[in-house]
Amino acid sequence: MDTRYNTNYPSVDYLRAKARKKIPGFAFDYLDGACNEEINLDKNTKELREVELLPYYLSGNKVPNLKTELFGHVYDAPFGIAPVGLQGLVWPGSPEILAKAAFEQNVPFCLSTVSTSSIEKVAEITEGKAWFQLYHPQEDDLRDKILKRAADNCPVLVILSDVPAFGYRSKEIKNGLSMPPRMTLHNVLQIMGRPHWAIRTLLHGTPKFETLLPYIPKGMNMHHLGLFMNKTFNGKLNLDKVAALRDKWKGKLVIKGIVTQEDTEKVVKLGLDGIIVSNHGGRQLDAAESSVHSLQRVLTYKDKIKVMIDSGLRSGPDVARAMAAGAEFTFMGRSFMYGVGALGAEGGTHTINILKNQLRQVMIQLGCESTKDLPNFIVK
Repeated sequence: MDTRYNTNYPSVDYLRAKARKKIPGFAFDYLDGACNEEINLDKNTKELREVELLPYYLSGNKVPNLKTELFGHVYDAPFGIAPVGLQGLVWPGSPEILAKAAFEQNVPFCLSTVSTSSIEKVAEITEGKAWFQLYHPQEDDLRDKILKRAADNCPVLVILSDVPAFGYRSKEIKNGLSMPPRMTLHNVLQIMGRPHWAIRTLLHGTPKFETLLPYIPKGMNMHHLGLFMNKTFNGKLNLDKVAALRDKWKGKLVIKGIVTQEDTEKVVKLGLDGIIVSNHGGRQLDAAESSVHSLQRVLTYKDKIKVMIDSGLRSGPDVARAMAAGAEFTFMGRSFMYGVGALGAEGGTHTINILKNQLRQVMIQLGCESTKDLPNFIVK
C-alpha cells in the first residue's frame, strides 16, 4: 500500500500549525481547546509520553506487521478516527473526507451523533464499515429511531458516557460557540482573514447536524435550535439505559469514557464488548487524571472486555506507548482534524500515512514484529 505523504507536513504538530493558519480562530479554538484551565488537555499527552520503551537490537531483522484484529475485523493499523462533533465547522466535508480515507486505508472511522454528516452518507462511503457514537437522547422513541438507522448501517455502536454536563469551555463561550452561537464582528473578521475556508464553506453549505435533521422541527432559529438540542440530548447515562441499549443492539457495543474499576465491572456484567478509556480529550473534566493512568485501572478486566484508549495521542510513538501500556487499540480525534484543516481533502490519508510510517519505524527500532507484542517492550 502507498504510504507516501506531503513532506512539508511530516508530523501532527506541523499539521496543527498549518491548520491554525487556514481556519478561523473560533473554529481552531473549538478543535484545539478544552475545558476550564486546559490542564488535562496537556497532561494527557505529557503523561503518555512518560511511558518508555526498551529496544532489543540483537533480536534479528524483524519486519513489523501493523495489522490488528478488533471485533472480528483485521485493520491495517492499530488506530482509528475518533468521533468529533461539528466537524464541518473546522473544514467543510470533514467527516466525509475522513470516512473515505479510513475506508481506503482500512482503519475504523467513528461518526458522532452531532457531526455534520449523516449515518447513511458515511455508511455509503465506507460500505457499511463505519462505527457510530450515540449521544443518548432523553426520549426512548428518538433513541430507537436513531438505533434503527445505525443498526442498518454500522457494525459497532459506541455509547458516550462522559458528558452528563457540557464542559465549561471559556474559549467557546467567548467566541460565541455556545448554544445558540453568536456571529460577532470579531468572528466575521476572522472569516474574512481565511478566504479559502470561507469559499469552501460557502460552496459546501452551512454545517448542520445531518443525522439529527429528521427530528429537528422545521423553521427553528438558532436560539430555539440550541434549546432543542439541550433538551433532547442531555448525555446522562445510568445502568438501566446501558442495559436497554445492550438488549436492543445486536452488534458490537462499546462504551466510551469509562475510567474506574467499578464502572468497568458494571458494563462487563451487562455484556458489553469494549471500553474506550477516555477523558474526552480534556474537554469535560479538567481535574481528571490522564487517560493512560486510567487505563491501568481498567486493564484489570482486559480478559473480559476489549480495552481501547483515546485522548492525548498525537503520533505513531504515542500509539506504541499506549499499546505498550496495555491498550488493545487506539483512537485519535484532533490529530485527524488538524490534517483536514491543514490539507483539506488530502488531510485524512496524509495523517494516516504519517502515523503508519512513524509506528512502523518505532516497531523496527524495538525489534517488535506484531502490535500485540508491544507490551513486551515497555520499561517496567
